Amino acid sequence: MLIRLLESLDAEIYREIRLDSLKESPESFLTTYEIERTKPIEQTQQNLKVTDSRFTLGAFINNDLIGIVTFVQESNVKSNHKGNVYAMYVSPNYRGQGIGKALMIELVKRAKEFSGLEQINLTVISVNTMAKSLYESIGFKVYGTERNALKSGELYWDEDLMTIRL
Repeated sequence: MLIRLLESLDAEIYREIRLDSLKESPESFLTTYEIERTKPIEQTQQNLKVTDSRFTLGAFINNDLIGIVTFVQESNVKSNHKGNVYAMYVSPNYRGQGIGKALMIELVKRAKEFSGLEQINLTVISVNTMAKSLYESIGFKVYGTERNALKSGELYWDEDLMTIRL
């Protein structure tokens, strides 16, 4: 397995796995498949540009992108000591093999290099015990639960708020 930074040139393969994630686990993400598939590829290219406040990692097996995760440091002067994890996903056929853990360990390692960063936050659907166990295994702790955090139609999902101090 190879984990590396994704760049604008990876937009097509990123978009493919991102759309797969939204179809396979729609309750786990803020956006929807229907919204994301209409966005121009140029927007994905822009989002994948590595900056001084964000990066996206990809996990590859045999040149196939099988896992993704994004880190964004907050930009406000009073909150830029925090960063957030977004769009964490591992393709179903590769789950339970340590790929998600490897992605998160690499994310934390790279995020520690960001100036002034003191903590990383993430949210996870409360019923997603596998993901919560993964995050806890590398030091994230639940500090709260937001009831009815996400809604789709008449269905609601609670989210656990998790953090790790660096």
